[in-house]
Amino acid sequence: MTMEEIETSIKEIWALFKETDARLDKRFRETDKEIKELSKLFTTQWGKLVESLAESGILELMQARGIKVTNLARRISSQKNGHHMELDFLLSNETELVIGEVKTTMGVDDVKHFLKKLDEFLLFFPYFKEFKIYGAMIGIRIEQQADKFAYRNGLFVFKVGGEGMLKLLNDLKFKPKDFSSAVKKNL
Repeated sequence: MTMEEIETSIKEIWALFKETDARLDKRFRETDKEIKELSKLFTTQWGKLVESLAESGILELMQARGIKVTNLARRISSQKNGHHMELDFLLSNETELVIGEVKTTMGVDDVKHFLKKLDEFLLFFPYFKEFKIYGAMIGIRIEQQADKFAYRNGLFVFKVGGEGMLKLLNDLKFKPKDFSSAVKKNL
């Protein structure tokens, strides 16, 4: 083989490497996209399962604490002025609301985010302006003492325990915060 033939062969091999690399890169991007789509599907379905577990028995637990809610609505959303608010669930009667947030893993930042959501609630749902408004957070796993932080901020705190049982973590001394007056200040 001549030097010229060797150089030509090397160029051909490099061209094949580049072509293979381009095909692999394209396939990796396609696989990554498919994995992201599957992840979204899993997350959505997992979230629905957690919400279903969380909602089991919550009306009764709230009624036992003197909040006589009788209605449960899931996945409530509203859009105003280009902004969006979504609620995991809303418990209600003729004068009271319990706005609920469900988290697989509840941390302090989740509680802070939910408190902000409570402050903005009437901007998105003004027809509830005459209601007492309470907040509730539900978690399967609770980190960073988020339950204590939520409790100190006047929120009901629930944990989904073994066999899908919902347990209220607030003791009998707990006085829930009525967020309606704080919310009305933001209007």
